[in-house]
Amino acid sequence: MHWTGCRRGYCLGILILLLLFADMGKAQLSGKSASSQSTLTPDFKVAERPWTDSLGNHRLVLLVDRKGGSSDAVAVRVRWRRRDQNADKKVLIVTDSAGRQIKNIFVNHIDREDGSFLFEPISGQGKYYVYYMPWSGHKWEGGFEGDYLRHQPMADQRWLAQLGKDSVRKQMMMASNLAIEARTAFDSFYPMEVIATQKESGELTHKYKSAFLLFPEDRSHPIKMLDDLPFRWIKKGPYRTDGAQNTAFNISADQNEYYVFQVGVYASREKVRDLRINYKNAPFKLNCFNTGGIDSKGQPFFKQVDVSLGHIQPLWFGIDIPKSAKPGTYPFIVQITDGDGHTQEVRIQLKINGHLLQDRGDSEPWRLSRLRWLNSRIGIDSLNTRETAPLVADQKSGTVKAGSATVKLDTYGFPKQILIGNQQLLTAPIAFNLAQELGADASQRLPEVGKLHFTTVKPGLISWENTRENEALRIGYEGSMESDGYLRYKIVLKAKKEVHFKDISLDIPVDKQHAKYFMGMGSGKPFGRNGGYLPKSYDWKWSGPQNAYWIGDYNAGIYCKLLGASYDGPMLNLYHPAPPPSWYNNNKGGFKIRTVATQAGQTAVIASAFTSAFHLQKDSTLTFSFCLLLTPVKKLNTESQFANRYYQNYGNPYPPAEDIKAGVGVINVHHANRVNPYINYPFVRADSMRAFVDLYHQQGVKTKIYYTIRELSDQCTEIWALRSLGTEIFSDGQGGGYPWLREHLVNHYDVQWFTPIDGYEACDAAIKTSENSRWYNYYVEGLRWLVQNVGIDGLYLDDVAYDRDMLKRMRKVMDMVKPGCMIDLHSNTDFSKGPATQYTEFFPYINKLWFGENFHYEDMQPDNWMVETSGIPFGLMGDMLFSGGNPWRGLVYGMTSRDGWPTDGKLCNPKPIWEELDRFGIKNAAMHGYWEPDAAVITDNKKVLATAYSHGQKVLIALASWDSTTQHVSLKINWKTLAVTPRQVKLIARPIQDFQKEAVFEDTSTIEVAPGRGWLLELE
Repeated sequence: MHWTGCRRGYCLGILILLLLFADMGKAQLSGKSASSQSTLTPDFKVAERPWTDSLGNHRLVLLVDRKGGSSDAVAVRVRWRRRDQNADKKVLIVTDSAGRQIKNIFVNHIDREDGSFLFEPISGQGKYYVYYMPWSGHKWEGGFEGDYLRHQPMADQRWLAQLGKDSVRKQMMMASNLAIEARTAFDSFYPMEVIATQKESGELTHKYKSAFLLFPEDRSHPIKMLDDLPFRWIKKGPYRTDGAQNTAFNISADQNEYYVFQVGVYASREKVRDLRINYKNAPFKLNCFNTGGIDSKGQPFFKQVDVSLGHIQPLWFGIDIPKSAKPGTYPFIVQITDGDGHTQEVRIQLKINGHLLQDRGDSEPWRLSRLRWLNSRIGIDSLNTRETAPLVADQKSGTVKAGSATVKLDTYGFPKQILIGNQQLLTAPIAFNLAQELGADASQRLPEVGKLHFTTVKPGLISWENTRENEALRIGYEGSMESDGYLRYKIVLKAKKEVHFKDISLDIPVDKQHAKYFMGMGSGKPFGRNGGYLPKSYDWKWSGPQNAYWIGDYNAGIYCKLLGASYDGPMLNLYHPAPPPSWYNNNKGGFKIRTVATQAGQTAVIASAFTSAFHLQKDSTLTFSFCLLLTPVKKLNTESQFANRYYQNYGNPYPPAEDIKAGVGVINVHHANRVNPYINYPFVRADSMRAFVDLYHQQGVKTKIYYTIRELSDQCTEIWALRSLGTEIFSDGQGGGYPWLREHLVNHYDVQWFTPIDGYEACDAAIKTSENSRWYNYYVEGLRWLVQNVGIDGLYLDDVAYDRDMLKRMRKVMDMVKPGCMIDLHSNTDFSKGPATQYTEFFPYINKLWFGENFHYEDMQPDNWMVETSGIPFGLMGDMLFSGGNPWRGLVYGMTSRDGWPTDGKLCNPKPIWEELDRFGIKNAAMHGYWEPDAAVITDNKKVLATAYSHGQKVLIALASWDSTTQHVSLKINWKTLAVTPRQVKLIARPIQDFQKEAVFEDTSTIEVAPGRGWLLELE
């Protein structure tokens, strides 16, 4: 009971009002209400027009008929059947039909089931609206902050006193409940979120003695509540096969349709454990998504399904109806049994219509046929991708050749030689060293390993294994190499006796001439970054989101990731996995770099991951896993870099006509706009997206879209089926966030991205997805569908949460449908903490980098540019983002900003630079960077760097300074490297808007370069 608005001196009147409520309630329930039209539970409807959203998503519509009644107050009693747990803590806002808010409200009682209150009908008879979930907050592009209004405003004390008068009470009328309206259809609770009362639920449980009750539903009524029974189920009752009620659940489907339906399991009397599903007389293949499926690696798995007492578990089923299915009726039975042997059945009558669906129903989201994508294996095979050459193995010599590198294996299966181009990367074999404490027991000495055995030889995968064993220890070695130069290893130590190691280490000895740069394992961090020149010495203990490193140069290098954590993908800072336990070794493990001279006269840089002392108990098993990637992963493609120029604007994906004329060749359609409104769920507006793609294809411009995994919009059509899978698809969390999430998902979700969308009533409120789930399978199938049916030309990836295996699947699927699709990858270094390290494994399947957000280009030194932003050591190129980048320094690495992108108060406009590059003929030019041994152009100042582009006898020089003061530099030109005939030098700087003024340099010794700036000069 809430005496809201009561002050001392008025409480007696309020007590009288409470008695009045009781009397009026009895009259209403007995049908003797003063208003014969009044009902406790009105119809549920959707408003004809949405009202202001901060009033809340739900309202009670009342009719006040004052004939013969008091003008001071009307009473309201409603059974609104709300699912929010704290209904009594939320404010009521009452308005008249013109929207004028009523101050005088007296709340008698509010709970989830019922409400009773008085208000002053200030506009006389007519309609009034009671908004019972209003909120206050702030919405912006990227987030929501707010909460429900919690404190009912105090009514006028004179009004309250007036209500205590006997004459007023006698004439007080009961308002008629006309409807409960939802602001939009998306907000509506009806019918599956309209709760049964406690009394109704108790009566149902008492009536039916089964351990659990079944409630079949078709796909149009997804089961949404797990803690409350829907009132709909009270009215129709549970499914029964005893002849007392419905004996068949009727569904209707088309030929070639993947049809889905549900059965709700209500644990009415006790906890239900280990539900199992059987089918009798199934005419076609059936599947229950909740009891198992195919995981993201293509492997089958099974789930135990339990239902807590008083809770509901929706079971979603799919029927795979073939094209050849004949029209008619097909009866079958779904049998559900719990772990105690209690069994119930649902008899189903499936009617097959004579209509043939061409696409299984996938183009019509309401059919939910795409749920079968959860169990897809598409793109999982041992074939090479279109961009990589098939692997070739010489088992006799232990040599495996990929398009990017050749690896010769030792008897353990580790690389003893790595040839990248004509560069020999290693000075000695990569070694997994076991420093054993032998003591007096000589039997523990490890024997030599046997002959390496190749287990798989496929175009995209070659694998091998070997073992070594004695009385104390067995070690199994498993390795593989993929067609992109990626190697994966697993070493399993099984102790037959107690075994002690002084240390276990993975040592990679790189020839110092190829060990110019280093990133990873917490290294460097100049200006918050994570890569640059190789440090002279390095010793690191596990800390921060790091589990990998790269060491190398522009033309040869090696990446290593230490595996074994619960999550090994990128964005470790988001998922916070503990370090791999074997490598971590209770914080005794670590990583170090040391430089040593070899017997062959070389200098080796040894990167070593170590564990320190390790004790294995008898019968214990210890697993070490790691992977390697040989770089560069592909040949640098400058033509693609300069031909495929990007337009990307967050809110407006339509480039102006002049921008296309200026050279835009690719449009990245971000999310949160009219074309692609909802994050990571582009299917809602597939038709408008197809029209957009067609429009720009006609102009010779490609279209890529934002579509990733990490979070998922609340607009996802399959959201209720996915929620029924527990935390398999959606991460657990504290809930909260935007009101829609609180009202419908209620709890056990993790709030992520939010934004209002211009032109759309519904906002985009996303929640976090779980890692390595079946949603990955859905995602890949969704990509196939988008390429095939919408015509997109690839993807824009923004800090994703899957691994390289997923990206390889995606590449294969795109190549399967439309060869030549492109993928570019963006990352925010303040978020992903060293993205070049975290995403290195992705690089074989990426076309361009956009690193990116919070890269402070003005502060970054050339080695940091080279390693973390340019992409060049990996065979990639990139664009600049933060604050538009530094255009002079960017051109040294072949980079410009992206047209149309708003950043830090600027709108990126690289078109003037593009115009000059195109005038020169940059698309057909060769790039000669300062990083090459025979650099085409060098300056006499180490802080002023130059890259040359040559096209026939034409040469363009990008010059940029990293010096803090103005410098005067001279250039030295290597005509041989340029393959240009030596001639008298004349350097022309043509005027470029916001870049440089016109200038001519007759003498290369007199070029003035301002700090942080530079020139674009053509030789004539």
